Order: sequence, then structure tokens, then C-alpha cells
Amino acid sequence: MKKNNIYRAVTACTFASAVLFSMPSCTDGFHEANRPGTGASAEDLNRDNYMTSSFIVQMENEAFPEQENTYQMNQDLIGNYLSRYMTYANNGFAEKNFARLNAPNGWVRYPFKDSMPKTVSAFKEIARVTNGQGLNYAWALILRAQSFMRLTDMYGPIPIGADPNDGNAYSSQEDVYKSLIADLNKATEIISPLVAANPDLTVSAEHDKVYQGKFAKWLKYANSLKLRIAIRIRFVAPALAKQLGEQAVQDGVITSNEDNCTIAYIPNGQYKTSVEWGDSRACADLECYLAGYNDPRLAKFFKPTEEAGPRAIIGCRAAAKIGNKTTADKAYSAANINQNSEGVWLTASEMAFCRAEGALAGWSNMGGTAQSLYEEGVRLSFEQWGAGDATSYLADNTSTEADYVDPISEYGGNVSAVSNITIKWDDAATDDQKLERLATQKWIAMFPNGQEGWCEIRRTGYPKVFPLAQPTDYSIQVANRIPFDIDEATNNKDNYLKAVQLLNGADDYATKMWWQRR
Repeated sequence: MKKNNIYRAVTACTFASAVLFSMPSCTDGFHEANRPGTGASAEDLNRDNYMTSSFIVQMENEAFPEQENTYQMNQDLIGNYLSRYMTYANNGFAEKNFARLNAPNGWVRYPFKDSMPKTVSAFKEIARVTNGQGLNYAWALILRAQSFMRLTDMYGPIPIGADPNDGNAYSSQEDVYKSLIADLNKATEIISPLVAANPDLTVSAEHDKVYQGKFAKWLKYANSLKLRIAIRIRFVAPALAKQLGEQAVQDGVITSNEDNCTIAYIPNGQYKTSVEWGDSRACADLECYLAGYNDPRLAKFFKPTEEAGPRAIIGCRAAAKIGNKTTADKAYSAANINQNSEGVWLTASEMAFCRAEGALAGWSNMGGTAQSLYEEGVRLSFEQWGAGDATSYLADNTSTEADYVDPISEYGGNVSAVSNITIKWDDAATDDQKLERLATQKWIAMFPNGQEGWCEIRRTGYPKVFPLAQPTDYSIQVANRIPFDIDEATNNKDNYLKAVQLLNGADDYATKMWWQRR
């Protein structure tokens, strides 16, 4: 990463605070009269689209961050590293970073001070223009839910404008999650009758880089977010999770790769960070699971190294002591991606694994058994990546994670495998073994969406990961959260102190999320 590329100029604290202060409540407009499902004329929609299109684009850019600097600061340095999908190859990052649980505050604060204000300000304008009604408002609710879920799963409590007297006040993560559910319920309530009346409903296609304005697909995406939320909270709020998950599946989640949530942004963010800049390389954890399983997706995910060695694709240990970027870039594998590749944010495979876990938990009407849905998740992932037929892979009951051998021993060093979980489903296995098998394959399939991979490690404890290559101030191997912006303790002191109370722990990397109850 070049110094002038480390991050975009961050929105000034005073501006961010002002925007956050003016944010409407998470339920603002929920009880206002909604347009009838068949009463939104083309003229109405076109007028609203003209007035809101730029704000929808802004919300999409923050909900699915692919612009190179936004991607690096919101996704690559945080979720991609903490998920053990990628790790740093830049020796300039080696002393302070998220993998080592000591990132500089400029990195820690970026999602809070840049992405959150942009999301909030755009949503506020859409809510004003639409008067909290109609299709574009519903669209904005979905995008806000996507953005806020990412943010709360980084920090825990965040300001969502729930206090009408103080926009800088933090809400507990439990309350944030309830607001996400409310947003998505309202959005689907608005969109469902419109799509039922016109299944091909397409609006503002030229501005929508995700689904090209096809609202039948946005409806499936909203329901899929509900299922993702239901699985996320199932250990802490089992009754709510069951009700939400069953309803989401009944209403229709993504089941085909044709409906995957991907975004076209050129150049692709991961292409810039891994291929062009060479800041990120494959992480040893993902390499060793894929290599040990003889998984054909390994060559789909990563490029061969530039150096001849014992194996073509090599990952680097998390928290390695990188001595030289050029050397590391040659020794370890970059992402197998080009500048025109679409960013991947939610897939049919993930939804199959979510339904499999729902079936494992005893939820009704998931569309199959835990085994059949687990196998469907693997097959859909193979299909998504063009990895061939998954039949023999799914029948493999012997292959396990490989040991790791570092081509540069002084950087990370060798380490033995930490998991013995196999691929083939075993109905006679314990519930814990079933969860490990399911979570490990789900984690593989969610690549390259590191934010979600990180969430799965925290939520389930799986997959098991290698110890960090260098010691830290913590006993944990993966961060449970990232700290609040240091400036909040000074500039927003009272609210910061209340936010720490809402954490039920210290403002550090070790304190767990509300939903980490397994």
C-alpha cells in the first residue's frame, strides 16, 4: 500500500457527530402509512429514483465496500485478516495490525468515522425525500441493515440514532440487532406486494451495481439477511432466532448462484490490495484446510507463488514477523482475482449452510435435513467457483487439515494441524462434531467475505485455527471485536463510558460480542 493510499481522508469528527446526531430513529417512519402494493405508479417511482439515486449509490458503496481504499480499511485489514482468509505481506504492517490485536487507531476508527457517517447521511436524505415510504425507502432500509450489521459485528455497541435527544449515544448490540430485524421486516413488507404484483419489477437499473434494480432479487436478499441474523443470534436468543429463521426461509431466501449478492466495481478491491499492491497474501489456515482436503477450490481462491517450492500455493501465518515485503510477496500466494472480478457478499451456499444449521437446531421447514443441506452448501460452492463435481469430495471421510510448512521459517514458522475434522457427513457424530464439520465447510465457502468468516469463528469456535505466529497481550488467537475509536473517550466521553458499560467488559479485543454465547 502506498502511503497516500492507506485510507481516504477521514470525515472530520465534528461532521460525523453532526450527521449521527441528525439520524432518524431506527424505527422512524415504520408506523406511517405505506403506499399500497399496487398504488406506486411508474411516475412516482421514477421521480423518487431521480431524487434518491445518488444516495442509493452511496449506501451501496458503504454496504458492500469495494472501492480500493474503502475495501482495505473496512474489509481487508479487519475481516479478511481476522477470518484467517488473508494476512499481511507488507512489513510496514508487521508491528501493529488487527491480527496482532494492536492496530493503530487510524485503522480502528475508519469504519466508525468514515463508513458510518456516509451511510447515515445518505439514509437520512432518502428517508426525507420518500417521507419514509415506498420502494426506495425499503431499499435504503436493506442497505442500512447490511451496513449496520457489519459495523456492530466489528465494535459491538454503536450509535444508531435510537435516542432522539442524543444522536451520539450508543445502543447495545442486542438493540442494534433488533433494529436490523425491524428494518428488514419493514423493507420486505413494502417490497413483497410490489413484487407479487410485478415479479419482473425493475427500478433504477443503471444505478444498482448489485442486482441491476431487480427487486425480486432484493427481496430474496433481505430474507437472506434475516436468516443470516437468525443463525448469528441462535445461541443467545434461541426463540427469536427460530421464529426469524423459519419465517425467512418460508418467505424465500437465496437458493441459486444466479441470485448471489455480488457487486461490480472496477477495479475490484481485493485485486488492488492483494495483486496490485501486494499488501495481502493467503493465510496459512485456509491454505492448510484446502490442501489437506485436496480441495479444488484452493486453485480457484489463490494464485501459485512466484518462487519455486514444495507446493504451488502457500499461505502465510497470521501475525507473522514479515521482514521484507518483496520477499513475502514472492513466497506467499496472492488472491486469484482480476480487476473485473465481482465482489462476493452473500451466496446461495451460505444460505444452504444456514438452513443446515437450522435443521441441526431443530427448526422447522428448512427444506431438507442437516446432511442434505450441508451437502447442498458444498455443491453450490463448487458450482460458484467452477470447481467441478463435489461427489467424491463429499464422500471423503479420511482427509483432514494439513500441517503447515513455512518457506521462510523466520517469518512465521512451521505448525502442526489443529483439527482432525473430516468432510463426509456423519449422522452418528456428536452435535459438536456436526457443528464443527458444518462450520468449517461454511467458512471455506464464504471466502472471500472475511467479515462473515470472522463472525463464524467467533460464533461457533470453528474452524479451529493456528496459534498466532507472534505473542500478543492477549490469550485469545482471534479478536472478538475491535476497540472503539480512542477519540470517543475524549470527544464523546459520557456516551463512550456508557458504551463500555454496554459491552459488559473492557474496551479491548478480548471482550465478546453479545451473540457469542456458545
